[in-house]
Amino acid sequence: MRCHEVDYDIIGSEMQLVEVELDPGETVIAEAGAMTYMEEGIDFQTKMGDGSNPDQGVMSKLFSAGKRMITGESVFTTHFSNQGYGKRRVAFAAPYPGNIVALNMAQLGERIVCQKDAFLCAALGTKIDITFNRRLGAGLFGGEGFILQELTGDGMAFIQAGGTVIEKKLNGETLRVDTGCLVGFTSGIEYDIQRAGNLKSMIFGGEGMFLATLKGTGTVWLQSLPFARMADRILANAPSLSGKGKGEGSLLGGVGRIIDGDNH
Repeated sequence: MRCHEVDYDIIGSEMQLVEVELDPGETVIAEAGAMTYMEEGIDFQTKMGDGSNPDQGVMSKLFSAGKRMITGESVFTTHFSNQGYGKRRVAFAAPYPGNIVALNMAQLGERIVCQKDAFLCAALGTKIDITFNRRLGAGLFGGEGFILQELTGDGMAFIQAGGTVIEKKLNGETLRVDTGCLVGFTSGIEYDIQRAGNLKSMIFGGEGMFLATLKGTGTVWLQSLPFARMADRILANAPSLSGKGKGEGSLLGGVGRIIDGDNH
């Protein structure tokens, strides 16, 4: 094994967290701010880079950090190590409601491509990089589907998904999905962005102008509630600057105004 061999438990049915068990000397890396709790004996350090290459030079680390900035993630990752004598646990959770997908990289071809904000944590030795979809359609219209993260290694890695996770096995088949609903896929899957039907469907269909097309043999993970979609709905229904939102005509809105003393 090139990566540290960690054990884990995924706790909860929705809004899950993953509890990683570390033997003495083992380390798990995570996105900054993902840690929920850790037991005594766990030491953590914020480092530039994922630690997959201990001999990596300063310039190489800066280049890797620059690529992480493109994805909108922090240039740093946090390394949690068990410095004690017995098994110790540290837990991580996604910053929005959803589920966690555990990936045994050794059984999945040692390479996973996922959305740029999907990575949660992984055993030390996992390389976290970015990859670009080289097709013009993805670059111009793919949105979040253009810049993707690439996880490489033979240990455990964990990615986060909004809402319910759907796992699809493709055997030379084609699957078309909303670009935001794609979480990740294994090697052997070709990814592209294609037009969503005719011009009328693109403009008035409400499903977006372009869809992600996945074709080949492998595994695809989807999410039922992308964070961007949830955030758009929240913003669309948020109160305006005057303090009066779309829901003010409802019963609850009326009760709220009475309590606030605004009954005009």
